Amino acid sequence: MYLSIKETAEYLSLPESYIEKLILQKRIRAIHDGTQYLINKEQFNTHLEQMEKYKKMVEEYMNEPIPEDWDAKDED
Repeated sequence: MYLSIKETAEYLSLPESYIEKLILQKRIRAIHDGTQYLINKEQFNTHLEQMEKYKKMVEEYMNEPIPEDWDAKDED
């Protein structure tokens, strides 16, 4: 299923101009059918799921305790 820029903007609660800007910058993959850009919803959903996993992974990493400062002396 493909979404138009308007439908994508509504889906993400973002302005249409921002979605179009991302498409033109090739940050969102889309096809142009001659009159409008179309975004594959499945690919977009997959991308959003991957971003959520990455966000969770970074959050877990940032919440890890900082190790105690160990004294690294040069014993030469």
